[in-house]
Amino acid sequence: MKKTQDKFNVQIATEEHISFAQSLCELYEESAKKRGTGIAKRDPEYIKEKILQGKAIIATTQHNQLAGFCYIETWEGKNYVANSGLIVKEDYRHHGLAKKIKKFVFEHTRKKYPNAKIFGITTSLAVMKLNSDLGYKPVTFSELTQDDAFWSGCKSCINFDVLTRTGRKNCLCTGMLFDPKEEKKKSFAKAIKVDKKIPSKLKTPKAQRIKVVKTAGKSKANKKTTKDIS
Repeated sequence: MKKTQDKFNVQIATEEHISFAQSLCELYEESAKKRGTGIAKRDPEYIKEKILQGKAIIATTQHNQLAGFCYIETWEGKNYVANSGLIVKEDYRHHGLAKKIKKFVFEHTRKKYPNAKIFGITTSLAVMKLNSDLGYKPVTFSELTQDDAFWSGCKSCINFDVLTRTGRKNCLCTGMLFDPKEEKKKSFAKAIKVDKKIPSKLKTPKAQRIKVVKTAGKSKANKKTTKDIS
């Protein structure tokens, strides 16, 4: 197959894609077994729910075959958002598709939840690289959502005992976070740096500024002398 991103259609999943739910769950389980880590199972009904909520991104081939998937989860009153379950079918890997899906779901999430912190946990170096390129930073688990419902999703992972033994402070996964407030600060600082005006006094040549200062000094001295004489 030719290595190109143009062969895939990445879009927000709709009702017509519900039929892929079972196949997706099988893909997740198969992928987890091959890696020997990660979340082993997803429920088809949960995948269907995400699709119906408009919180799923799907990639299909030109012949409408399943190629990849990802979905959005919200926590703590939508203050935290996770782009979860990024997966690409093995036949379509090494085509830049994961990056395309990740970028799409990230931009969709920022539009849908502009003030939310976007986070994820992963053992995949490839996903870490994708996250880093989008502006995520590695963080401790304490900076992620503390919603019990999120962490209960780790129960089907073979490393869940590690998470519980450490009091949910760390595991084999790496936590990564994108904070829109930090992004705004960086954008503001960059804008200030670019648009910062040069003070008017600095626009005057140095030699001329020195002359003005000396002249001003003489002027003050002359005023003082005149006052003393009077």
